[in-house]
Amino acid sequence: MPVALSYPGVYIEEVPSGVRTITGVATSVAAFVGRALRGETHDPSMLNSFGDFERIFGGLWLKSQLGYAVRDFFLNGGSQAIVVRLYHAEAGVGAKAATAVLEVGGLLLEARSEGSWGAQLRCTVDKEGVTDDAANALGLGPAAKAKLFNLTLRDAATGVTERYLNLTVVESPRRVDRLLESESRLARWSTGKLKKLDPANPPAFEAASDPVTSAEQEVVKAQAALSAKVMAGAPASEITTAQGVVTAKKAAVVTELGKLIDAVSDGVDLDFSDFTPADGESEKHGIYALAKTDLFNLLCIPPYKPNGDSYDVDTSVLAAAASYVEKRRALLLVDPPSTWKSKDDAKKGFTAEENDYPGIPSKNAALFFPRIKEPNPLREGRIEVFAPCGAIAGIFARTDAARGVWKAPAGLEATFVGVTGLAVNLTDAENGELNPLGMNCLRAFPGMRVVWGARTLRGADRLADDWKYIPVRRTALFIEESLYRGTQWVVFEPNDEPLWAQIRLNVGSFMHSLFRQGAFQGQSPKDAYFVKCDKETTTQDDINKGIVNIVVGFAPLKPAEFVVVRLQQMAGQIQA
Repeated sequence: MPVALSYPGVYIEEVPSGVRTITGVATSVAAFVGRALRGETHDPSMLNSFGDFERIFGGLWLKSQLGYAVRDFFLNGGSQAIVVRLYHAEAGVGAKAATAVLEVGGLLLEARSEGSWGAQLRCTVDKEGVTDDAANALGLGPAAKAKLFNLTLRDAATGVTERYLNLTVVESPRRVDRLLESESRLARWSTGKLKKLDPANPPAFEAASDPVTSAEQEVVKAQAALSAKVMAGAPASEITTAQGVVTAKKAAVVTELGKLIDAVSDGVDLDFSDFTPADGESEKHGIYALAKTDLFNLLCIPPYKPNGDSYDVDTSVLAAAASYVEKRRALLLVDPPSTWKSKDDAKKGFTAEENDYPGIPSKNAALFFPRIKEPNPLREGRIEVFAPCGAIAGIFARTDAARGVWKAPAGLEATFVGVTGLAVNLTDAENGELNPLGMNCLRAFPGMRVVWGARTLRGADRLADDWKYIPVRRTALFIEESLYRGTQWVVFEPNDEPLWAQIRLNVGSFMHSLFRQGAFQGQSPKDAYFVKCDKETTTQDDINKGIVNIVVGFAPLKPAEFVVVRLQQMAGQIQA
């Protein structure tokens, strides 16, 4: 910054260079939306491995293909995934509760999220270490020790344990409902219960455990009594009686656990309203929960709608998702319907006006056919058919990391990992019928299964669309998002030539770095891209309106779909 010149001497000023580096955004963060065994609903979670999915969402589940898609994503090269769990509660008289509830020592707690996983929660209230000094430190007044208690929560399925000391139900920094709401990942105070307690005369909480834990403790006591009788050489009749007590206590544990499980529902199959609920965009529910995330590049909606032994996706959900990804500069990966059992089924279902699927000729969507075959670890490794979106998203991520977003995620490098076969084996001729329609085929070649197409749903030959190819569209989205984030500093700057020169410098540097990486056509920068921001793009009228116009152009790389080799015989050379 300028310095005040007050004394004779040398003054040093640091002058900014005017270079504001534009960093390219990530290109292969995949978002998955669907039904899971556990986890917060309408709350995106960032995952870095399938282990994260198992810990947060419960792993693979026979009632949903979401887990299989996420597994395939990481198995095929994906590195970052965002998962949104949806839950559809049972309807009607006698429907089970959505969340598990535990009443322990006068406390009424409920599982943090919906589903029968809450039956695995264990809860214990104790008074260990509770002192008058701790109560006085919280400003609870005389005889305050009785108002304090400790709470231990444990997830028996995962072993995760939480322990909270010196809690209370009266107004205090340690008030139980607020503390659990902000810190616990397992449980929270059951809605409305706190209002039924008298803060002026709170109960004196005593040591207590949830019904299952209490029953388990009785088993431990019975086993100790049995061991004591055996060690003491008690008569056989007494040992037999003690063994009967142990058996009865174990049966009581099963009974108590069964009561919890039977009282809670894992929900029912999802429908259109779960993905696009009323006020979904304002409430950030359904697919719009992704508005809580900073960035995603690929969107997968694994099949969720039962169709015999398979699952499908409502075309209305795909249409809403395609519209949403266009706003977020992302790409929707569309799975083929389970009814497409052959090339003819696919061709008819994709083109027939009365059964147009998916009915979304979006430049930000791509469809892949057929489905893939993989072993299902939940069914003794038997080979079953699954949706390919997760595996394809992983291949996209692997290709981006190895070659760049401008390389088509297809070809002999785009091999599937963990896939044992395809639901339909296509020939070259059959592939030749589907490719011109804008449908990307998956092919089985000797020793490998690969992605053999790179077109968007605007990729039909008859459309002659600018965004025919996936890599071209994704490169444009990458540049758009990077420039959107990298030019925020321009807002409110003086709108004149010095600003325009800075813009040309910074955007040009970014585009040149892509050119050097091989992202564009052309042997020189002028053949590959241009950046314009001057008095021709921004007129005086634009300046008066507070507008600065930046025009960026690039020559995209397009995939070589058709390789033509011309072969001819050489005529014998005759000396004239």
